[in-house]
Amino acid sequence: MENQQLPPPPPVQPLNPQDERTWAMLAHLLALTGAGFIAPLIIWLIYKDRSAYVSYHAKESLNFQITIIIAGFVCFLLMIVLVGLLLIWVVGIGALVLTVVAGVKANNGEYYRYPLTIRFIS
Repeated sequence: MENQQLPPPPPVQPLNPQDERTWAMLAHLLALTGAGFIAPLIIWLIYKDRSAYVSYHAKESLNFQITIIIAGFVCFLLMIVLVGLLLIWVVGIGALVLTVVAGVKANNGEYYRYPLTIRFIS
């Protein structure tokens, strides 16, 4: 059998600016639906080569969601000494507010960087 070469894949189609803002916003806000870090991870994997803007926001959201999971676990451990009961509320309300702010900023075309976030993926 002859050594046949496959045709090159089609070039990656970049996103238009409105779609970029929409997907960047969804990378943040879909985490509130219970999808946690899964939604930004999927968005990042799909759009990382098509849009630097979407890639940035998906990575930010992913890093933030992983940080929130770690903070929640620490709060759970601290519930033994009752401090965790207060801290879990602070973490939850802070995560909600910061996620909504990030979604709005992304939809406005602005870059947003979550405070107090561990950067696992850069």
